[in-house]
Amino acid sequence: MESFLLSLLHVVCEMAPYLLLGFLIAGILHVFVPQGFYRKYLSKDNKFAVLWAALLGVPLPLCSCGVIPTAIGLRNEKASKGAVASFLIATPQTGIDSILATFSLMGLGFAIIRPVAALVTGVCGGLLVNRLVPEDDAAITSGSSCDVESGNKLSRVLRYAYFKMIQDIGGRLVIGLLVAALIQVAIPDEFFLHFGKEPLLQMLVILIVAVPMYICSTGSIPVAAALIMKGLSPGAALVMLMAGPAVNLASILVVRKAMGRLFTWIYLLVIVCFAILFGLGVNAIGINVKPMAAVDPCCAAETVMPGTFKLVCAIVLTLLILFALTMKLFERFTHKAAEPDTAVYTVEGMHCSHCEAAVCRAVEDIPGVESAKASASRKTLTIKGPAAEEALRAAVEKAGYTFKGKK
Repeated sequence: MESFLLSLLHVVCEMAPYLLLGFLIAGILHVFVPQGFYRKYLSKDNKFAVLWAALLGVPLPLCSCGVIPTAIGLRNEKASKGAVASFLIATPQTGIDSILATFSLMGLGFAIIRPVAALVTGVCGGLLVNRLVPEDDAAITSGSSCDVESGNKLSRVLRYAYFKMIQDIGGRLVIGLLVAALIQVAIPDEFFLHFGKEPLLQMLVILIVAVPMYICSTGSIPVAAALIMKGLSPGAALVMLMAGPAVNLASILVVRKAMGRLFTWIYLLVIVCFAILFGLGVNAIGINVKPMAAVDPCCAAETVMPGTFKLVCAIVLTLLILFALTMKLFERFTHKAAEPDTAVYTVEGMHCSHCEAAVCRAVEDIPGVESAKASASRKTLTIKGPAAEEALRAAVEKAGYTFKGKK
């Protein structure tokens, strides 16, 4: 147990300064870059729109579920189908927070290759969609794309960076850190070499596990670094970092419903094929991976403690995560008394604040909706006003979520 806790401490201390900085930059992007900026460059049906979609998507801290409503919103604003595909593929693979966290645990080589791989994969996928998917095969949904937040810009930056974003990914980040520490102390060295020394076999095994699962681009970093220490090839680790965050079973189903079958097949095949190609390339080039601070169980007490700055950052990050997740849990199990003329509906498929915003945007223009509030933790949509339930159902399902009716 002592070696596990020390291993966890070292992993958290290595990531904490970069995560805090990454969250802050993500908050600045969220508040100061207007949605219209993205729509302006993605509305044309050509290769430049595809390139812009990937370039604009790479730094955004959106997960594979959060990127889908954003992409559908872009489609509503007449973004080309290729640009939507490029955005869907490139955005969840990385973000400014995960790039910095990758540098902290895996070194400069991986921190560079992740956004480059996301960019190339997104552009190639978008170009293929433009060439192969007919315009009428990518369904356009209706709805508003306005998302209004209250408060001055500084408070909005800090709230998004250190509260909303941590609420969205904090749970998966904690799981990733715990799993990474457990891997370090529980799995024998060079474990993965026992089931095959072929890197391609390792990549296929990783794909089978990672593709259906919901994996966070930041939370997967300590797991990948720990697995490399146990014998996983760097290329197979990159496959996990690319394919895992980019797609999961829920996103596949939503993309299939919103964008069509052919679009979905191209989306999946491009992610899988390019993940393997980049993985093989990383192994061939021999990118050096920054070694994690391993803890030897035999001499755990003698392990050098992290520096003061890293310890302070780790404490701050831990407190922020505890606060955000405690508030999320509190919100989930507390029920306010219903206001007059208010109805609460069950909506499934929401995972983060971006999903909540997408559901609200989908219903806010329906006649009779005075205000709307969605909660991913409680799986609810609260509507004030005499809106018809069938109209709400149609709007929510068109946005890619499951409407279950009144609670």
